[in-house]
This record gives sequence, structure tokens and C-alpha cells, in this order.
Amino acid sequence: MTLAFAGGSHRTVPMDLRERLAFSAEQAAEALRRFRERFPGREGVLLSTCNRVEFYAAGENDAVPPAPGQLVDFLAECRGIDAAILKPVLAGEHDDAAVHHLFAVASGLDSMVLGEPQIVAQVKQAWALAQEHHTAGPLTGEMFQAALRTAKRVATETAIGRERLSIPSVAVADFARGVFERFDDKRVLLVGAGKMAHETLRYLREAGARDVIVVNRSAARAEDLAGRLGVRAGRFADLTEELVKADLVVSTTGATEPVVTLEMFATAQQRRGGRPLLILDLAVPRDFDPRIGARSGVWLYSIDDLGAACEANRKSRQREMPGALAIVDEETKRFMGDLHHRSSAPLIEQLRAGWTETGEGELDRLFRRLPGLDDAARAEIRQSFQRYAAKLLHSPLTSLRNESHSGPPHGLLDALRRLFDLKD
Repeated sequence: MTLAFAGGSHRTVPMDLRERLAFSAEQAAEALRRFRERFPGREGVLLSTCNRVEFYAAGENDAVPPAPGQLVDFLAECRGIDAAILKPVLAGEHDDAAVHHLFAVASGLDSMVLGEPQIVAQVKQAWALAQEHHTAGPLTGEMFQAALRTAKRVATETAIGRERLSIPSVAVADFARGVFERFDDKRVLLVGAGKMAHETLRYLREAGARDVIVVNRSAARAEDLAGRLGVRAGRFADLTEELVKADLVVSTTGATEPVVTLEMFATAQQRRGGRPLLILDLAVPRDFDPRIGARSGVWLYSIDDLGAACEANRKSRQREMPGALAIVDEETKRFMGDLHHRSSAPLIEQLRAGWTETGEGELDRLFRRLPGLDDAARAEIRQSFQRYAAKLLHSPLTSLRNESHSGPPHGLLDALRRLFDLKD
């Protein structure tokens, strides 16, 4: 085993457990530090989004990666969750199955919204974080670069993501429009100022929203986002007051605890005069206490509530799946073939070195017996020797390369070692 993966997504892990399992940027950095200390010499990349938590590990020779079960135990330990709770809902794969999974994830084929482009940026960020904390290496580097190349092929060679549908677009188009016919007369409160907030605000502006206020714990980030999209920034300390005035709330923070508690919301609702309120809670963990959705006049939707709309989107794009999966299969086969062939590189170098040493010895003996040869004749003879050796080696090396595309060429490697008396 050279590559291993363990993780789960919205398909297998309930939201309440996903909330506990999700990693903030700081928690992800700490997990990578732990991994580096626990498994020295191994490579690791942690991908944590609102819909999935996955850990990819790699290692060669004596530094084999942790098995998928060990990775589940590691994730459980990092988040303080009983591993027995996680094991039934987290999948584990290794080698080509792990590669195939990552390539499909990066291409948006495993997303809640089929073909969602946002996942590509999240895969890049996960790899960059691993590089920053020194858990990335040549194997994960090649694997993640190949995953991004696969995602680019799927995006350009199929129509699976041409409309750039994402969770924010589905939230606005299917949910917000299901409650409000128009947005130009609505007060919109956006809680959070990250990429999800930016994309959601862009869709709301395109839908006609004009009266929009952004609040964030970092006032500078709220002002930056508001300035870029021509809306207003408010104070996070005034969140209760803003809830009183809002018609639509979109919340996308990375907080680990609810930003709006039931008690806080009840205080605001008493002053709303019975006006209806739509809340799109796109954060994981959730920003709004789920009990708020049971209160009169409130429509509260979370990430998992988008499932039906996303499933309709998936069906409309389903016809593109065979072509996209064919690309993933092709790129997985190519990557694994290159990986297997790479494992034979030491033997190939040993074989070439042996032939070169033998050839040089024979050339020296020949030139001593023919002292009258000039430099041009010697160069021609040397070149002929090299061409002859290359032709003799061509067939076994071609067979080795072809065998690599069908799996690890262990049998052929052993045969070459025996035939040419090569050492491990």
C-alpha cells in the first residue's frame, strides 16, 4: 500500500456528526502537526469542507502510510469523537481506489451540487495547507496535481458544470425565490465574509437585492466584502438589532458554536412585529440553533435541506456523468501506471549502469588492441556500442512500462533481477 484515504461526506455522515467532525483552518493545521509527529516520514493532506472531511496519506518503502482504519482513529482523536461512532459512516480506500475517489471529488462528481466548481479551490487549499505544514510530499503532490488536471479536463470536455451551479446559487434560486418573488424591496443580512458569503451575495445582487448589510467578527473583512460588491457593512455587536430589521438572513461563518442562540433570536423576534423571516444557514457547524426553525413565521434551511434541489440538479446533469467518469477512470489509470513504473526506476538504473559498465570495459579492451584508431573512429565505435545496448534494453523496458499500466510489475521485476543477477 502506497496511498490511503479515509473520510465521509453528506452522503454518509449525518449533519450533527459532520458538525462535530469539521475542522476549522486552525484545527486542520493542528491535525497536520499531530500527523507529522505521529507518522514521521509519511505524507498527509486533510480536506475539510461544509460537506466532507477526508484525509489522504501516502508513503513508500518502509514508510508505508497508515491504513484507512488508523486514519479514522486519527480523525476521531483530533476531534474528540469516539471512533466507534465514526467507523460505520467513514469510508476507507487505498491505492487506485483512493486516487479515483480524489479525482472524482476534485471534479465535482461527488458534490451535493453535481459539477460544483467551488470544490476545486477547496482541494487546492487543502494541498497548500499540507505544504505549509510540511506534510505534503512528492506522492501527494503528484496525486493532487493530477486531481486538478482531471478536474480541468472534466470542466472543459463535458458540460457537467457549465452553468456553475453551487450551494449558494441553489440556496438563492430554489429556496429564497420559493419564499420571495422579488428581492429589491427586502432587507438582506449576510453573516460572514468568506468565499461562500461572497458568492451568495453575488447571486443575491444579481437577483435584485439592493438593501444588503454584511456583518462579521472581523469588521475589516466585512467592510472589504461590502465595498467590493457595493453594499453596507454593519457591526457584529449589533447582530440582534440587525435580526430585527432583516427579511432574509444568509449565514456562512466558520464558527464552531452557534452564532445565534434560541434565546438571542427570541429577543429579536419579539420586536419584529410578526414579520416573516427566511434564514439560509449555509454554515457547518450551523450558525443558527435548529430550534429556531420551529418558531412561528420563520423559514430556516440548512445545508442538508438543499438536498432535494441539488438532487434535481444532479438529474439534469446526469447525462454528462458517463463522459466525466470515463475521464476520471482514464486519469486514474494513467496516474497509477506512472506510479507503478516509478517503483521500477531503481532497477532500470541498475540495469543500465551494469550494461554501461560492461560496455565501457569491452571498449577499453578493444581500443588497447587497436591503438591506431583515431578519435573519430573511436567515437563512432563507442556510439555503435551505445546504440546496440539501447536496442537490447528496449524490449524489456517497454514490457516493464506496459506491465506497469496493469498493476505493480512485481513478477517482471523479479524476473529481470534473476536474469541479470541484480540486487534489491
